[in-house]
Amino acid sequence: MTIKLTGAPIFLNLVRHASFMKRKIRWRNAQGKFEGVKYEHVTYFPKRPDHVDPPFEPSKLLLVRRVKPFAGNPWWEKEMLENLGFEAKKHGDNPVIVKNTPQMCAMLWRVKHLVKIVPIKLPDKLPTADDLNGTYLHENGTFYVVPKVDPIREEAVEQFMNSVKKLNRDIIQEKLRLKWLEGNLM
Repeated sequence: MTIKLTGAPIFLNLVRHASFMKRKIRWRNAQGKFEGVKYEHVTYFPKRPDHVDPPFEPSKLLLVRRVKPFAGNPWWEKEMLENLGFEAKKHGDNPVIVKNTPQMCAMLWRVKHLVKIVPIKLPDKLPTADDLNGTYLHENGTFYVVPKVDPIREEAVEQFMNSVKKLNRDIIQEKLRLKWLEGNLM
C-alpha cells in the first residue's frame, strides 16, 4: 500500500500469473499433432508416452444404498428411486442390487446425490443352488461364498467331540486334582 500526497491510500493489485503451472503436452506424432488416447469425446494424455492402462473388468452388478430420504426431493427423483426399487413408505436403508447396464447407469446418474453405489466383486467360482445358504454380501460389495463342509469331515469332528480319549482342560484338571488328593502325583 502506498500513500500519495493527498493522504488517500492506493492499493496495488498484484496478480499471480499461473502460466508456468499450465500443463504442457510434449508428445506429438510425426505430423506434429498431439498423441493421446481417445475415449469417445475425451482425449486422455498420459504422464509418460509409454503408459499403458491396466486391464479393467467392470462389475456386472451394483449395490445401491439410499443415503438421503425421499422427503424434500422433486417428484421426478422420487419416481426414479421407486423405479430403482426403493420404497417411499419404508424407512430404512435396505440395499438394492441392479445390473450394470447403460440404462441403469443413466438412472443412477440422475439420483447420484441420493444414493451410494458400490460395485459388487463376485468370486471366480459362482455358488451352486446347494451353496446359496453359505453366501454373504458385505457392505463393501464383496460377495463371499462359504463352501459346505463335506460329510466325512463333519463326521470326523463329531467323533472327536464325543471321543472318550479326548483330553481337554477340564478333564486334565480333574484328573490331576484327584491324583494330588490321593498323594500319587509323583
